[in-house]
Amino acid sequence: MAKPNPLQEQLLKAGLVKKSKVAEVAREQVRARHGKGPVEPGEIQREAERARAEKAERDRALAAARKAQARAAELRAQARQIVEDRKLPRSGDGEYRFTVDGAIRSVRVDDDQRRKLSAGALVIMRIDDRFELLPRVAADKVRERDPDMVVLDHGQGAEAEAAAPDSADDAYYAQFKVPDDLVW
Repeated sequence: MAKPNPLQEQLLKAGLVKKSKVAEVAREQVRARHGKGPVEPGEIQREAERARAEKAERDRALAAARKAQARAAELRAQARQIVEDRKLPRSGDGEYRFTVDGAIRSVRVDDDQRRKLSAGALVIMRIDDRFELLPRVAADKVRERDPDMVVLDHGQGAEAEAAAPDSADDAYYAQFKVPDDLVW
């Protein structure tokens, strides 16, 4: 153990401090000289820690974005598979015309399919550049996964009208009947 300094000796002789307290102070002084004591984090260490925290946060955000994109791609693939599996064969001499993105498109249908389309039992879906007919049940499953694939759904419009409040104009125009099988 190191020899106590003259002030410490005087305090010991006067009885103001105990020998154990002098030894403890001497140990702390040795630690402070040799740098073995607790070190306060410096500015560089705080900056490094902040940079690590920011990087971890960016990594979490990127991982969440990638996971969301993967989930959206998976749902689109499921919707495509449902359409491919459940699409109805298009046969018939007639054409059913509808508008998509400001352009008039047509699908070949027979009379039964035309009636089902206007009643809302069939729905027109878009896959890439082609259009397919789907039964309502399958179309609802596709809508849950990718609502952008739905091009024409007369049954959905009926639900929207039921949810919308009736106005006086609706009551007035209800007296004028428009045929559902109108071909344009």
